[in-house]
Amino acid sequence: MSFASKFRTMGLGPLLAFVFYAVIGTVFLVLLPFNDYPPHIGLTGILSLITAYGLFMKRFWSVWLAAALFFVVNVLSLVTLYFTLSTNLLVSVGLIAYLILSWFFSFYVLNSRKKFSA
Repeated sequence: MSFASKFRTMGLGPLLAFVFYAVIGTVFLVLLPFNDYPPHIGLTGILSLITAYGLFMKRFWSVWLAAALFFVVNVLSLVTLYFTLSTNLLVSVGLIAYLILSWFFSFYVLNSRKKFSA
């Protein structure tokens, strides 16, 4: 099955979840050199890209990886938000938006896990 036909048959919800995890993984890996290579940003970016691949290919483990990534994202984002809330408004707003989108797509993937398993 080609990628174009897979995109057409995927549906809007699973496609948006795939795009979210792929974009976040790419953004984290692009921002890695600008932040002096912290390992947790690189690991979170790689896990997001692996989750996006698993969701696109409808692998059973992608739901569990999305659940694990939910906890990692919450801890890292809330700790960063705690320390940057009073100093950098733009970073704080971006982290709040990222947390809300992360919660939404994590709960979407977990609630519709039958769509993501082959």
